[in-house]
Amino acid sequence: MNKIKQNTHLLASEKLIGSVVSIEKNKATVSLRITKEMSVDKFSLAHGSFTFGLADYAAMVAINEPTVVLGKAEVKFTKPVIVNDKLTAIAQISEGVKGSKIPVSVKVNNAKNELVFEGVFTCFVLEKHILEK
Repeated sequence: MNKIKQNTHLLASEKLIGSVVSIEKNKATVSLRITKEMSVDKFSLAHGSFTFGLADYAAMVAINEPTVVLGKAEVKFTKPVIVNDKLTAIAQISEGVKGSKIPVSVKVNNAKNELVFEGVFTCFVLEKHILEK
């Protein structure tokens, strides 16, 4: 199998939103270790934005176009995430999707393979970078 090169979000912080494990056609896997800085209380509960960021990053990499942006997300947090959890996000684009509006299904599991987050990210591939004039 040919290795697919990452073409988007090349400066993304591995510490904050994860590192790419694999890129396949219409699919990406990204992982993130939850650190103490991500916790919000004495119980070591992680702020949900880090799980969301991981899932969003996986969706972008599944599309793998330099001009991809997020338009909408419908998500559900299914289990708490705590410090030292290793999360893995798998983003999948349905076969046959065409055009600039692309729904991406994302599931995030912890190291025990428990589902902690799932959602559909509606992404758009723009003709040029969103900030380009």
